Amino acid sequence: MNFIEDVLERFAAARPALLAIDRDGERRVWHFGELIAMSAGLSGALGARGVGRGDVVMTLVGNRLEWVLSMLACWRMGAVALPCNTQLRRKDLELRAGVAGPALCVGDEELLGELPDGIAYMTLGEVSAALDEDLPGATPMAVAELDPADPALIVFTSGTTGEPRAALHAQRYLPGQRSQAESWLGARDGDLVWCTTATGWSKSARNVFVAPWLCGAAAMIVDGRFEPPERLELIDRERVSVLCQAPTEYRVLAKRAGLRPLPSVRRAVSAGEALNPEVIAAWREGCGLEICDGYGQTETGHLTGNLVGDPLREGSMGRPLPGYELRIVEEREARDGEPEREAGPGEPEGDRRAGELQLRVESCPTFFARYLDGEPFAGEWWPTGDVVRRDEDGFLWYEGRNDDLILSAGYRIGPFEVESALLSHPAVAEAAAVSAPDAERGAIVRAIVVPRERGPSAGLARELQDHVKAVTAPYKYPRIVDFVETLPRTASGKVKRAQLRELGR
Repeated sequence: MNFIEDVLERFAAARPALLAIDRDGERRVWHFGELIAMSAGLSGALGARGVGRGDVVMTLVGNRLEWVLSMLACWRMGAVALPCNTQLRRKDLELRAGVAGPALCVGDEELLGELPDGIAYMTLGEVSAALDEDLPGATPMAVAELDPADPALIVFTSGTTGEPRAALHAQRYLPGQRSQAESWLGARDGDLVWCTTATGWSKSARNVFVAPWLCGAAAMIVDGRFEPPERLELIDRERVSVLCQAPTEYRVLAKRAGLRPLPSVRRAVSAGEALNPEVIAAWREGCGLEICDGYGQTETGHLTGNLVGDPLREGSMGRPLPGYELRIVEEREARDGEPEREAGPGEPEGDRRAGELQLRVESCPTFFARYLDGEPFAGEWWPTGDVVRRDEDGFLWYEGRNDDLILSAGYRIGPFEVESALLSHPAVAEAAAVSAPDAERGAIVRAIVVPRERGPSAGLARELQDHVKAVTAPYKYPRIVDFVETLPRTASGKVKRAQLRELGR
């Protein structure tokens, strides 16, 4: 198997594949034949720099043509793509490089200053030169014959109790997106799909261009900042058929952009966190669109959603994708030695208590191969760590996590990363990071700090916020900083995060 042959080459060369809009607003439509030829040329340039089958290629590029070509070049030759978010800083990249060992980084010149020492790189200027038909170029690498279990993609988790972990996905992950692409994303032949997710996240790797192409749709990418009024203008002008946005983007547009009918949009979807009913109602009234929520994980890919043809359940994460087996395991109080129990099929659906959502691994074609620092998961059921309930019609409802991940504006933020950044400041003795509710972002990071040798002040709070922005990705910085004398801890020394969250409400 090979994504280039199995997907791109089945289309006519002159068929539109990608609409790319750059930072200056210039637009260009790229066709499948052009993408095949350019990614082949880039594969030759990667090979000339020592990249071979099984080697890891890091990307530090935004939603640009060069990012798409880099991913395609990797999959053509059997290299492993490691897309990184452009907001990552040196500390974040050092972690990723240390775990994944990239042979090369393809990066935007403006971002390569954050790249750790010792990593070979290829600038976007060098990519352009490699694609220039008037200049001599390296011979393209052959299209590799790959096994479904061969490595294709590395995506890092956000990290909850420790550092982010590298989830390795196999080649089967790419064609395995067809189920969610058809059943949840809802792309069709001839559509234009805009998934606005930034590069580096699992939803980006699967829904920006992979899922649309599996359905015969074209993809749209925009390299620029999120500007609410401009977002609606772009959707309207380019006649986007399917819109996939983060919940925060839907919230901000509802508040700031003046929603209006978007006649070209047939389907709107969202994933990452639950979307509040008020926003869904605002989009229904302003645009005539129903926003269909969905759910997945970095390790599993997409799992559930308000599916095509189903009646929308506002606030629900929907139903399992066709063929995917999910169960709810209740966390019951021990009674006469009774263990955890899976809710049985004979029970009234609506009476079920909340429990952990678990996935039968063999039913999921997009389940990850392993963590790079671990062995393949050997169990039958994968514990998601998310607590859900199921209603009488089989729709799932998210209750929360049984860990402390912070979901803010579509970003999944591990408290350990924020706390580590804070503790690297000399004025911090202890620190904890928890989620705090926010009307626009869903949640924001709240830091509780025990200061060292300096008294609490607004100036120190701003200094700590700037410090976190400087040493890790800016989206992780705490928007609230509270100072305390001590952190509440359990007898074993663990911070009582639930207590801290409640105190901040």
